[in-house]
Amino acid sequence: MEEQRRLILKQILSDEASERLSNIRLVKPEKARQVEGLVINAAQSGRMSGKLSDEELKDLLLKVSEQTQRQTKVTIARRRRAFDDDDDDDDDF
Repeated sequence: MEEQRRLILKQILSDEASERLSNIRLVKPEKARQVEGLVINAAQSGRMSGKLSDEELKDLLLKVSEQTQRQTKVTIARRRRAFDDDDDDDDDF
């Protein structure tokens, strides 16, 4: 199955696009797998004519990144204690 997938990608990606996807696979294998699936589905459904260029792959990667981008929100909750046992302002010497 993996060999078949690789052969299909070799047929539908330009050399530069294939190299870029290989580099992405090293860093983010899940993202590469997602893009591979999109490219293979587009080719099998006839939505692609010719090989996918590096520029077209970049556009596709950008769209995938925008769709899957996570929002990170950091909230710092500070708790105030009503009664503090450690009285720093004791002037009892």
